[in-house]
Amino acid sequence: MDKLTGMKVFVSVAKAGSFVGGAKEMSISRAMATKHIGQLESYLGARLFNRTTRSLSLTDVGGVYLQRCRTVLAEIEEMEDSVTQLHTEPKGKLKISAPNVIGALYIAPAIAEFLAMHKDLSVNLILQSSVGDLVDEGIDIAITFGDLEDTSLIAKKMASSPLLVCGSSSYFAVNGIPLLPEDLVRHSCLVNNAIPPRNKWLFKGLEGTREIVVSGRMQANAADPIRIAAKKGLGLVMLPEYIVAKDVEKGHLRVVLQDYAIEPMHVHAVYPHRKYLSVKVRSFLIFLEEWLRTRSAFNE
Repeated sequence: MDKLTGMKVFVSVAKAGSFVGGAKEMSISRAMATKHIGQLESYLGARLFNRTTRSLSLTDVGGVYLQRCRTVLAEIEEMEDSVTQLHTEPKGKLKISAPNVIGALYIAPAIAEFLAMHKDLSVNLILQSSVGDLVDEGIDIAITFGDLEDTSLIAKKMASSPLLVCGSSSYFAVNGIPLLPEDLVRHSCLVNNAIPPRNKWLFKGLEGTREIVVSGRMQANAADPIRIAAKKGLGLVMLPEYIVAKDVEKGHLRVVLQDYAIEPMHVHAVYPHRKYLSVKVRSFLIFLEEWLRTRSAFNE
């Protein structure tokens, strides 16, 4: 039995949730996929799937074996990449995920430039709020913010964008301008619940660091809704410069509390921990880091 092919078929069937879907992904017949799984189960001496007429699910053994197979297959692919012509030129497919705003405004243009440089490469960009399961979803690189909780992943800092407290002229005309961080407790502060600092805004001054718990008339799980609300005069926002830069430049928003230091928003590229990093991933990481650092909104 070709155990390597059997492992590939097993991973494809598990991912698709059916023999038909797995066979289609491998470009083989359903019967051939069933044969490969049967031979693999016979070799291992254990059932990998629970089969009924209507459903297919992994057994406990199958779930453990699936993780091992993914690791082995990924390492084989990376080893092959390291000893072929791929070590000089990125080729193949690259799957990248990123949050909506930075993904649309910055990651997408960076990808376009990168693709123009490498004709044999293609990219699938997924815009989503969470990192997700990189291995299960087949994502090579995920762009994210803040600290990394999953220790099985590697986070590489790409750039940082200053956090700015902003409001509209119409809001300040009615409510006044905050001169001290403590003044914010009397203001309507619009909160982005998706990423830090959420409703706990940190400021550093001569008196040390202080945490201000804020609240306001609107909360959202993304930056754009509260940015738009701030432009309409509904309150203040604390958002990365890359999000509000154009509004500040056009006079739609005005920056306040500039005498106080605020920890910037750090942008990370996250990817699975692997012994061999493929050239397409390594090349894009190097390119993206330099590309972001040349943008004014990411200069600390």
